[in-house]
Amino acid sequence: MGLTIADGPLAPHAPDTVNYRIDGPKHRLYFTAFPRRVRAELAGQVIASTDAGMLLHETGILPQLYVPEADVNEDLLEPTDHHTHCPFKGDASYHTIRAGDEVRENGMWSYPEPLDAASWLRGYRALYWDAADAWFDEDEQVFGHLRDPFHRVDVRPSSRRVRVTLDGQLLAESDQPRLLSETGLPNRWYLSADDLRVELGPSDTTTICPYKGDAVYGSVPGVDDAAWSYPDPLPDATTIAGRWSFDDTKVTVEVG
Repeated sequence: MGLTIADGPLAPHAPDTVNYRIDGPKHRLYFTAFPRRVRAELAGQVIASTDAGMLLHETGILPQLYVPEADVNEDLLEPTDHHTHCPFKGDASYHTIRAGDEVRENGMWSYPEPLDAASWLRGYRALYWDAADAWFDEDEQVFGHLRDPFHRVDVRPSSRRVRVTLDGQLLAESDQPRLLSETGLPNRWYLSADDLRVELGPSDTTTICPYKGDAVYGSVPGVDDAAWSYPDPLPDATTIAGRWSFDDTKVTVEVG
C-alpha cells in the first residue's frame, strides 16, 4: 500500500518534491519477497504454506501475495474454465478450492504465460483473501489482509488542542490527544473517553484493520458512525486503546 498508493514513490503521480523521474508506465508492478512464512487454511486444511512468498505491489491495488506452485496443496484444487485478462500481467487461469464441505469457486489464479513485462509471475499462484477462512503470518493469525512491510503506524502523544464540533455543538475537546500517523492516510486524532462532551450512541458497525485491530463505532445525534475506537488494538497501536477518533468528513475537527 505504501509504495503504489497516494504519494508513494511508485504511485502514478509522484510528488514534485523529488529529484528523479521514473521512466516507465503509469501502471506499475513491483514484485518483492515477503519476509516471513505465510499459511492459508480452509476448513482446517492447508491450501498453501510458504516461506518463499512474493508480494505484488500494483498501482492502486493492495499488495497481493503470490505463492510458488510447489508450496500449494494441489489435492484441494480443481481447474475451471474461468479466465480473465489483465493488460499488465496477461491471461489468468483459475482453480476452485475444495476442502471438506467448503468450496471456493475460482478462488485461486495464476498466469501460466504472463506478459513479458511480468514474466516473473510464471510458476506462482495467488488466492483471494476470503478463499481461505484462516491466514497466518508465521504463527499469528491475521485478518483483513497481510501487513505490507512498507506500511507503518506510529502513535505519538501531543499537547495540541483538538476540538470536535457539529453545527456549533461541542462533541469533544482535549489538549492531551494521541496522534496516529499511518502510511498513505491522513493523520487521525484519538481522544480519551473523558474528553467527550456528549454520550456516543450505539452502532452495529465494526471494521478490521490489519495494522490496528478491530474497530467499534459510535454515533452522535443526526450522524451515524461519527467516531470509532479500538478497544483492544494490535501492538503497533496499543496507546490508542479505548480512545475515540472522529470522522472529519462528518463532523468538524479543529487542531490548534
